[in-house]
Amino acid sequence: MKKSILLTFLTLILPILAFAQDPEKGFDQMIDEAFQPISNFFSSIIFFSIGGTPFVLILLVFAAAFFTIMFGFINIRRFGTAINVVRGKYDHVDVHTVDAKANVNMVDGDLVDTIADESREGEVTHFQALATAVSGTVGNGNIAGVALAIALGGPGATFWMIICGLLGMSTKFVECTLGVQYRDIGPDGTVYGGPMYYLSKGLKERGFESVGKVLAVLFAIFCIGGSFGGGNAAQSNQATIVLKDLLGLQSTSAGFFIGVILAIVVGIIIIGGIKRIAAVTEKVVPLMAVMYMVACLYIILSNFSYVDDAFAQIFSEAFTPRASVGAMIGVLLIGFKRAAFSNEAGAGSASIAHSAVKTKFSASEGLVALLEPFIDTVVICTMTALVIIIFNSGGAFEYGGADGAVMIDGVAYEGAGITSQAFAAYIPYSDIFLTIAVVLFAVSTMISWSYYGLQSWKFLFGRGKTADLVYKVIFCLFIVIGAAANMRSIWDFSDAMIFAMVFPNMVGLFLLYPVVKKQLARYLEAIKGTA
Repeated sequence: MKKSILLTFLTLILPILAFAQDPEKGFDQMIDEAFQPISNFFSSIIFFSIGGTPFVLILLVFAAAFFTIMFGFINIRRFGTAINVVRGKYDHVDVHTVDAKANVNMVDGDLVDTIADESREGEVTHFQALATAVSGTVGNGNIAGVALAIALGGPGATFWMIICGLLGMSTKFVECTLGVQYRDIGPDGTVYGGPMYYLSKGLKERGFESVGKVLAVLFAIFCIGGSFGGGNAAQSNQATIVLKDLLGLQSTSAGFFIGVILAIVVGIIIIGGIKRIAAVTEKVVPLMAVMYMVACLYIILSNFSYVDDAFAQIFSEAFTPRASVGAMIGVLLIGFKRAAFSNEAGAGSASIAHSAVKTKFSASEGLVALLEPFIDTVVICTMTALVIIIFNSGGAFEYGGADGAVMIDGVAYEGAGITSQAFAAYIPYSDIFLTIAVVLFAVSTMISWSYYGLQSWKFLFGRGKTADLVYKVIFCLFIVIGAAANMRSIWDFSDAMIFAMVFPNMVGLFLLYPVVKKQLARYLEAIKGTA
């Protein structure tokens, strides 16, 4: 199987190598010119505006605030409970016999004869599910996305990223609870879950069967696009940028060939499915996240006298942005857009990974999931922002660049390149460290998103090996496209694909949140009195 995937990929890629390329352009520019119109098309459709504000961002903010209020600020009040679930404090409730009469609820999808056995369903632990999902969200959105947000909107964009992260915790709780509640279990014990299933099964319970089927199909299509874009092309794009900078590659085809190498590596990894992904990510993700945060903390603490000034800029410019940005709403939108891309709260993608958890209480995994936006956006994104703002305290570059690129010492940098320059100013050989971090973030995000996209692909085209092979080959091709194409084209396409998932997902969240309320009450009752 491994050889067949590799041979299929090479069969598709070798004809491209055989073309006599234009010596003035190279593969990278040729691919970018072909891809840019596609990116512009999808971006113009998804980000339609109402009063100058993209409707999808209005929807995300409203939903996050709505769920935060409806669940009594669960993002704050149940934060400690979520930590305890991850560390296994309440695992015993999943192995004890359950009183079926007290817990059965046909509306919520539980059957009397199966409640006691639900803890056997699933493939990974709470921690593994969190690590897999975090690997899909903690990535180059934290390194390149934050740099892009600050380059475009200045320090004030950081404030709105933090607000988006805090509110997004409630949204993530709702969608991941539903992901477990309505998952499918295959004959071999393999779990299939995510918005595709809670849209089709959950809305059927509510009497909207046809609507649920249509929305489930739409979500699956958009999720596949998201796996090719934000979960793939954007990651390989940033990995390629730092690799080219580190190695000093100037070739007009350098990105293409780096993409081919990344595609082969990722193609080999993604064959094993969620168990292998979980086994890798539960070790790699915490390690690389800790290493990255330690490096950020070192820079922050080494420049502690500038921290108060950095926070002052973050808060003041959130409401009084620089003239070059335009207006406060512009900074707010940049912050929310980059944060939503980074933590994916509202997109529904993480519920696909969380649905594979071993539990009989769906709300337990919802609580675990609310930690993601906090880890991803409130902690890691803020650390990156502080490093960049401290670095720029001496005026290394100008904020408000139209395309997100800035000039540092006469050289143009964008995305991860900006963060790399900030690190290099304080840590010797940090370019090597950050390059490794960016590549690891990219690979971990790609392998996790390959699982998300594959689950959606299976939902549409069946669970056969041939269908899986086709998806994985296309996925690998997008790694090459992302590495070769221009950063702006890739990020516009990636944003469009990720945010497109929000529309069908939100319908399900609003209609099914009462189910989440019942499941939360059920779980809290089960762990009541636990020492």
